[in-house]
Amino acid sequence: MEPTFSVSELNTRIAGLLDADPVLSSVCVRGELSNYKVYPSGHHYFTLKDESSTLSCVMFKSSASRLRFRPESGMSVLATGRVQVYQRDGKYQLYCSGLTPEGTGDLQIAFEQLKAKLEKEGLFDPAHKKPLPLMPERIAVVTSSAGAAVHDIIRILRRRWPMARVLLLPVRVQGVEAPAEIAGAIRYCNAHDIADVMIVGRGGGSIEDLWAFNDERVARAIYASWIPVISAVGHEPDVTISDYVADARASTPSNAAEIAVPDQAEERDILLNTRMLLSRSMQRILDNKQAKLADLASRKVMTTPTAYLDNKRIELDHTRDRLIAVSDRYVAARRHEYVAYAAKLDALSPLKVLSRGYSFVKDEAGHPVRSAEDVAVGDKISITLSGGTLGCRVEDKVEEHG
Repeated sequence: MEPTFSVSELNTRIAGLLDADPVLSSVCVRGELSNYKVYPSGHHYFTLKDESSTLSCVMFKSSASRLRFRPESGMSVLATGRVQVYQRDGKYQLYCSGLTPEGTGDLQIAFEQLKAKLEKEGLFDPAHKKPLPLMPERIAVVTSSAGAAVHDIIRILRRRWPMARVLLLPVRVQGVEAPAEIAGAIRYCNAHDIADVMIVGRGGGSIEDLWAFNDERVARAIYASWIPVISAVGHEPDVTISDYVADARASTPSNAAEIAVPDQAEERDILLNTRMLLSRSMQRILDNKQAKLADLASRKVMTTPTAYLDNKRIELDHTRDRLIAVSDRYVAARRHEYVAYAAKLDALSPLKVLSRGYSFVKDEAGHPVRSAEDVAVGDKISITLSGGTLGCRVEDKVEEHG
């Protein structure tokens, strides 16, 4: 007769069988992430699938907190963990303790994901990058005090620009605590305004060694810094998120020191050349002024000051003579015109006509009499002659026609 179990008893028996299998207690499963969800509790639930099957999986918060990348549906991964039965629902699932992207390292995936996120937010925008000061007086260096990088930076700064004051903010540059310390040092530098420019970085190493400079906290601290930041992480091939956010990127810590300050020897040469050019320019100006001064000193107005007044007096006399001559000619011309117009007026004068025996006749009302028809016998008329006016009466009128 078949054994009879309750549902709970059967699920417990199956769970015991799975727990007893040493292979299933630590297994690695290859598959594609599907329906990936993160619950408010911090636990991750998802499905692994291949061409023909699916497997339910769960990753608790404690394991998920160690992930270096953000899992997404569609990723091909290797999931490690143990297979157990969830007795309440009577189904088995993979209790995942770790996820690794297949084909690409989890750190590289995390790097690309954070890079895409921050770039979308505008943290890499060139418009936000601040210019470096030309001649900084204070330089803050955020790095490990035990590494070779800090010694290289200080050595080059002293050689190139010894007048600058260098302040070291020692931090850990790798490990779990490193990102918080680096970000805190950057914020401290800004809060207390202790530098004109900041160098943040470390020497070379593996991607794991440099990972603190791929941390989002460090990136946002650099972005929020109003003090210009030079990122100096690793060697030339190494590129971190800090390099993208910083105002300037140096290939090495030594290169950061070269970028941060000018070379005093070069600046001295520039000053000497500038002084020489200014001296030559001033000499040319002085030579020109001296030549002009000599020219002015040799002029007659300078050697005999009254000669200038004598010349002007002679010019004034000539100008006065010319004005008088012009004025005389003008008056003579106007006088000649006056005589001509007076002769014309005299010739046209009515008095001139009367002097030749003619008279001017007006009727009693004072109207001119132009013909015999304008008066009648017995009318009073006045006759104006050369010597005076006669009052007359018309005694007779003889009209002539033709």
